Amino acid sequence: MTKEEMIECSVCHSKLVKPTTKTVSRAYDQYRSKTPKKNRALNVLLVVGDCMLVGLQPILVYMSKVDGKFSFSPLSVNLLTEVAKVVFALVMLLIQARNQKPGEKSLLSLSTFVQAARNNVLLAVPALLYAINNYLKFIMQLYFNPATVKMLSNLKVLVIAVLLKIIMKRRFSIIQWEALTLLLIGISLNQISSLPEGPAAMGLPVAMGAYIYTFIFVTVPSLASVFNEYALKSQYDTSIYLQNLFLYGYGAIFNFLGILGTVVIQGPESFDIFQGHSKATMLLIINNAGQGILSSFFFKYADTILKKYSSTVATIFTGFASAALFGHTLTINFMLGISIVFISMHQFFSPLSDVKEEENGVLELESVKKTDRLEDSSFIDMTAGANEEARHHVDSDERRPLLPT
Repeated sequence: MTKEEMIECSVCHSKLVKPTTKTVSRAYDQYRSKTPKKNRALNVLLVVGDCMLVGLQPILVYMSKVDGKFSFSPLSVNLLTEVAKVVFALVMLLIQARNQKPGEKSLLSLSTFVQAARNNVLLAVPALLYAINNYLKFIMQLYFNPATVKMLSNLKVLVIAVLLKIIMKRRFSIIQWEALTLLLIGISLNQISSLPEGPAAMGLPVAMGAYIYTFIFVTVPSLASVFNEYALKSQYDTSIYLQNLFLYGYGAIFNFLGILGTVVIQGPESFDIFQGHSKATMLLIINNAGQGILSSFFFKYADTILKKYSSTVATIFTGFASAALFGHTLTINFMLGISIVFISMHQFFSPLSDVKEEENGVLELESVKKTDRLEDSSFIDMTAGANEEARHHVDSDERRPLLPT
């Protein structure tokens, strides 16, 4: 085994195998089963905040349109959003550095910054994909009403699950796959009576153009989320604000390059990034920045599936708000679809759907009675457990730096 495939343990300085997608997934599974109450409370706060911000976004985008069109460049909104997130990451990094304990390596040192930049270079991939997706969000608003956009975005949950299975070797039980299938049915039910708005898309008939945009709108951010979760979790010891600084910095660069591209095509007058902005677009920028910041906490401390399910909950808020503000009709299909989505969410996160360790290559469901049996035999296994914990594991499936203990 080469040196490039080894890393040094931050606790005991032993040589360990460099983490892979499988080890990151296994470490997360073990951590999730032992999540303390404070982290569960954090998850609740993340979901509530995400529901509010994600639910407001389509409303703000709709309010930003003038006569059904945008009077500003969507790329300028994306660039200003990334700049706002960079400023936030810098401020929080400075605050975290000031609160460091004596003897800890400074977060603001050049060596720390350079080493973190090398270790987190993978964040450039989701940054590019997010830049593409943020532009697509505006395009989608031209062909669908806000509630429909939110329901379409929920398709990302199924795509993300497949990508997590393929890329990160994440394991799902049969019940969880059934829950994701229910989610797809609920979304499809809502779409039966929903038709795109507008005369044409991409020079194609409106339905065909909308379907193409929908396919890209679903797959691109799904890839970005999976790569983002892996990049953040695989460098767990790095400050999240330092990681965000790299992620948002890459995003600002990609969006700036997009603006330069429009300047070449449309002329120098399109370089005015503040042209056509209003109070609604300023609120949209703040909202988008808040979503991006919350997403990084989801990916590092929680889970991509939880992030997408929380966005699903925001569909109710979006639907009722768009009906109240813009007069959009809430059909019976929409209400039934929402009901099925909530059933799917309950089924996916139910304790009965948890996956336990592989036995003879077969994934089995976690038994509810297993906990009682483990508690009864805790005294018998105490010595064996102590001996097991005393040894330092260097197996590829256990990586302490990946997740909190």
